[in-house]
Amino acid sequence: MPIDRRTMLSAGLGAGIATSPANSARAAGARERLAANVMPVSPDELGLKSGIKTDQSAALQAVIDEAANRRAPLLLPPGHFRTGALTLRPGSKLIATAGTTMLEFIGGPAFLYGENADDVVIEGLDLDGAFQKLDPSQADGLIVLRSSKGVTLRDLRLDRSIANGISLQACAGSVSDCTVTTALQAAIFSLDATGLEILHNTVVDCANNGIQVWRSEIGEDGSVVAQNRIVRIRADAGGTGENGNGVNVFRAGSVLVTGNRIGDCKYSAIRGNAASDIQMVANACSRLGEVALYSEFGFQGALIAGNVVDTAATGVSITNFNDGGRLAVVQGNLIRNLFRREHEQEDKRGNGIAVEADTAVTGNVIENAPSAGLSIGWGTYVRDVIATGNLIRKAKIGILVSSDASSRGCLIANNMISGTANGNIRTMDGSGNPTGPDLAVSGSSGTRFSVTGNLAV
Repeated sequence: MPIDRRTMLSAGLGAGIATSPANSARAAGARERLAANVMPVSPDELGLKSGIKTDQSAALQAVIDEAANRRAPLLLPPGHFRTGALTLRPGSKLIATAGTTMLEFIGGPAFLYGENADDVVIEGLDLDGAFQKLDPSQADGLIVLRSSKGVTLRDLRLDRSIANGISLQACAGSVSDCTVTTALQAAIFSLDATGLEILHNTVVDCANNGIQVWRSEIGEDGSVVAQNRIVRIRADAGGTGENGNGVNVFRAGSVLVTGNRIGDCKYSAIRGNAASDIQMVANACSRLGEVALYSEFGFQGALIAGNVVDTAATGVSITNFNDGGRLAVVQGNLIRNLFRREHEQEDKRGNGIAVEADTAVTGNVIENAPSAGLSIGWGTYVRDVIATGNLIRKAKIGILVSSDASSRGCLIANNMISGTANGNIRTMDGSGNPTGPDLAVSGSSGTRFSVTGNLAV
């Protein structure tokens, strides 16, 4: 049975093997077997030339289109192929064996781009952006998908993007087991997701953020960011916290960030800005330049529980009651080795946990805090805070609470405080300076706050 290039291409697309009439029965059996399998094809059979400087865009686009038309997967062969912009179609499935197939970008408005491209699958590819320019009106990453459902990006390696590694807008699906390095914006950026999971990825040496989950307007998002490894995130674009974060959630509600390993970020491990009902659960975070776990500005609802923070300017911050930031649970976290940023004019920090309004702080362990183990309120911004059952060791001051006359509703009870240098529980003025006696000794009970049952040793 002769097999020419056209026959092999069809086989590679899962369409079966063409045969002569005499072999029709055998061909029918082959088609049945190939319905569940993709036959490998060589670079020559696809019209591709590996390892040369020729632009392979036309040949690659032709087989991508043919595969999509047949609604069949395309198995890309091993090799190094240089290409410009490639358009993904609905149902495009680009499959390679991880570590063997490299697409190198040679420039163009986009690299891999799809819009209204439902059920796209890209698996096993290495993508080298080579820091080539993109058209910002069309593409802000090496892989860009818009308004697409059923997206599966799996086991990819992306390197040297001038913008983001992966950029998704109004997409649903999953990004899993991918490695993104040296992106000059974020490794993975999602805007207005419609049901997205970002799982088991490795993000290393990115310029501004690791994983971003954003929305155009405040609203429910529901993305899951779980079990990723994120290290060495800079803040090359500057700012006061919008860059330099392992996971950055902005305006996106009901996002679950759990089980991630995050370290060496310029600012935060996880930062939620106007992100209501965010959950930061069971993450391991180390060597952060500012607040490790941050919920700020106009949010309502944050759960920060079961995390480990080692080395940060502050472990947890629940803040901006002045902008409507309120309602949180901070529970069961282990926070240690805080430091002060003495080079900063004002925002030096050095606290284990800092909260302001409508928050329960329970069962946390804090050790080595050069400012305070727990800071409650800031000036007039304190309301309805419970701090119970916490263990604070080796802090300059164990617990600070705002002394402002307009503050109200703070219960500090049944905490254990050990080895403080400048008092166990004290009030503070509007600048954060400690005032008055040690309330762990004298106690206090009234309409503004109550201090009772604490043990200072």
